[in-house]
Amino acid sequence: MSARTLRIVLIVIATIGLGWATYLTYVHYSGEAPFCSIKGNPCEQVQTSVYSKLAGVPVALIGAIGYLAILGSLLISDGEKGRLATAAMTLGGFGFSVYLTYREVFSLEKICEDCVASAVIMTILTCLAVWRFLRVDPVPGGTPPALGEQSPGVEPLGSAS
Repeated sequence: MSARTLRIVLIVIATIGLGWATYLTYVHYSGEAPFCSIKGNPCEQVQTSVYSKLAGVPVALIGAIGYLAILGSLLISDGEKGRLATAAMTLGGFGFSVYLTYREVFSLEKICEDCVASAVIMTILTCLAVWRFLRVDPVPGGTPPALGEQSPGVEPLGSAS
């Protein structure tokens, strides 16, 4: 996958995540019950629980802001700092999703479809963002170094400066 295609895929997935989190934020503030296909609507129980807010702020809103920041980092820069920012924010979002999933499963003993969907979106974003940051793209107009060969301008580890 080319660097451009990977970036576009990340933008699309981050936009989907932003839409999902925005919907959940709307549900929170409107007081409506979220759509849930599971009997007993555990989504509503999870989203109205003590764990649905952090310092008084709905986690859905925190998620929407997080997805917006990730989307911004993807739209602003394709340089190394932009790729690092995207990877760092997605790792943070992934960690937050793991915490919320833990609370959902072990504290509330409920599974919310919307929460699972957001966690899956964040997991995919994280994997792709970290891959994008770590991959070595060929120098424009040049060829990538062969396996075991050193890239031009890169000092080998342990060499004196």
